[in-house]
Amino acid sequence: MTKAARRKPDWLRVRLPGGERYNRLKETMRRLDLHTVCEEARCPNVGECWGEGTATIMILGETCTRGCRFCAVNTGDPGGMVDPREPENTARALAELELAYVVLTMVDRDDLLDGGAAHVAETVQRIKRYSPEMLVETLVGDFAGRRRDVETVVREGRPDVFAHNVEVVPGLQRAMRDARCSWERSVDALRWAKDAGANITKSSIMVGCGETEDEVYDAMERLRDAEVDVLTFGQYLRPTKKHAEVARFVEPAEFERYRARGAELGFKYVASGPLVRSSYRAAEAFLKGVLQGVAPFEDRYGKKTRLTVVGGDAG
Repeated sequence: MTKAARRKPDWLRVRLPGGERYNRLKETMRRLDLHTVCEEARCPNVGECWGEGTATIMILGETCTRGCRFCAVNTGDPGGMVDPREPENTARALAELELAYVVLTMVDRDDLLDGGAAHVAETVQRIKRYSPEMLVETLVGDFAGRRRDVETVVREGRPDVFAHNVEVVPGLQRAMRDARCSWERSVDALRWAKDAGANITKSSIMVGCGETEDEVYDAMERLRDAEVDVLTFGQYLRPTKKHAEVARFVEPAEFERYRARGAELGFKYVASGPLVRSSYRAAEAFLKGVLQGVAPFEDRYGKKTRLTVVGGDAG
């Protein structure tokens, strides 16, 4: 990519974080000792989302046992250390924040026998105990390909949405993700979650990493074959010079093609845009409406979508 091409286009410019609500939420997070992926992963939407009073909570520490080339979260060996008070503290803190929908995400913990699955499930249980009306999405790792751990999260935690990200198209796995990850394992985790009773499953793909449109369409078809319900697309942005370079900045029209193709394939919702991230408030607002009953949702492109959840209780 040339120097000129590396300049961010206008559609990737965001306002600096600030404002009364953003500052109040940041102060509350610090006081309650909550970690957010919004900050750890340097999300470009932190100003917008925090300004709206929403955030994604990260549990199981701040150190990931894997080292993907796109991710700004610290990599290392936590040595099996887990804070046993975290599920209770997280639930109490979220009750104080009075959120309607929370995304509970985690670092990969290959140092733990169950990858942290029981810890995630317990955290969801406690959140529901203190805030029974709060909707919880779990955005989790692949648990090293152990089906029983995926089932622990779904059956014991009973999250409203089970999410796991494939991150990039299959052909870019080795270039962008840790060697312990695989596309097949990620798709298996999503399929196992559905088999275990997950009502809604969700995944995410970054573009601008060197993929072709045909590769994206192929990935979408494979995710639908695994019965994934919700999919998000966003532009990869290099967090630091140590991370993988951006191959190209994807035009908004291409994101629109992905959204349209997703509708054709039968995804219940696709959030697709340059600044969309896997934990993205547009998708979360849609899911909130769905889980509380059939509801229309109008996204930033002005297109209305209606989802009817078939085959069981949507709540």
